Amino acid sequence: MTHSRTARQFTRRGMLAAGGATALGAVLAACGSGGSKDAPASSGSAGAAGKNGPWTFTDDQPRTLSLPNTPKHVVAFTGAAAALVDFGVDARIVGVFGETRTADGKADPQAGDLAVDKVEVLGNAWGEFNIEKYAALQPDLLVTHMYDPGAYWYVPDESKDKILKVNPNVAAITVARVPMTQPIEHYAKLAESLGADLGAKKVTDAKARFEAAAESVRQAAKAAGGIKVLACSGSADLFYASNPKISTDLMYFAQLGVDIIVPDKLDTGGYYEGLSWENAGKYAADLLLLDDRSTALQPQDLGGKPAWGQLPAVKAGQITPWSSVPRFSYAGAAPLLERLAKALQSARKVS
Repeated sequence: MTHSRTARQFTRRGMLAAGGATALGAVLAACGSGGSKDAPASSGSAGAAGKNGPWTFTDDQPRTLSLPNTPKHVVAFTGAAAALVDFGVDARIVGVFGETRTADGKADPQAGDLAVDKVEVLGNAWGEFNIEKYAALQPDLLVTHMYDPGAYWYVPDESKDKILKVNPNVAAITVARVPMTQPIEHYAKLAESLGADLGAKKVTDAKARFEAAAESVRQAAKAAGGIKVLACSGSADLFYASNPKISTDLMYFAQLGVDIIVPDKLDTGGYYEGLSWENAGKYAADLLLLDDRSTALQPQDLGGKPAWGQLPAVKAGQITPWSSVPRFSYAGAAPLLERLAKALQSARKVS
């Protein structure tokens, strides 16, 4: 989560996607300041267990949310929704925001197993959040990541107050400065509160796979003694070295024994160090974890950068994709650990 575009998103100004101030005002007036939290529960099934009745959950703000009925109209950041789906919550999710569909209309990798055709997409990019559509869903809970205290991931700063006026109930899960296992566990608890069965075979199998993958990384890191790893992201102008002391997945990788380079001249948020391409070789790395999102340049795009081709890890072909905003579930994280273990097992010292 630690490259240039991502770090800027905490302060970057987004666009209000609503269709007009007059129409929006009417919708907000109809919903009132409390959203639908006091509305009768819908009759549709939701979650794995169809749980209903009084509901409470303490998130990472920390804030204890209490509602007379278990939320049935949940709107979430796409990655958060995908994590909940992995734990067994599905029908309760009625809307999402954030990259959900690719240009060809297919589900974005971040969406995981979320049925993107069965939810309302309120915005498909940073800064997009259609408040009119949001209000029409009568949401009783909004769920999203929280990288910095009070910062709701992919909720535009400009329209945050209007979004909270529709529905003040936001469950925010911390996904920075803590190891990856913590947000996974917290999303699991949230899913359970919404009716998911954490003892279901789908969930227990995914957890077993995650634990086995973590052990594979631990053993591979031990056997790879001396292999230096750099998590990075490329843009047209800069090469970004990410900080494993903030990025939750990198922090966990380091706990498993992976020797991840810590940049020494970080940005003001501490997420990364931006290097000019002339200085891209500042840190001697044997293996590169390269941000694999569409917003970052990929190896085929970086071929025209002479400095890229001179990096020892690039010369040795020791580059592996890095999902810098992982899906915080056992099912979402296990493949990432397996990929890292495989990369470590095949890496050799080149720097």
